[in-house]
Amino acid sequence: MFQPKGPFCQSCGMPLSKDEQGGGTNADGTKSSEYCSRCYQNGQFTEPTITFEEMKTKVEGKMKEMHIPGFLARKFTKNMHELKRWKDAA
Repeated sequence: MFQPKGPFCQSCGMPLSKDEQGGGTNADGTKSSEYCSRCYQNGQFTEPTITFEEMKTKVEGKMKEMHIPGFLARKFTKNMHELKRWKDAA
């Protein structure tokens, strides 16, 4: 089955290769090798108070908008709790 290539954003799970801006930015302006531009800018999360469940729902919704079937969206978000941002929060 189709499996996107990593590395993946450690907040939302998106393949960084799919980020139009080439990744988020650290506080010093350098590109982040861990987070995408939708999740991380200027060394901070763009949605600092979003919960794990809210992010999971948001990602599944975005995938459905992209016409990815719900069962596949759920499969791709199944292991989100293992991403760096959520390891201790989930």
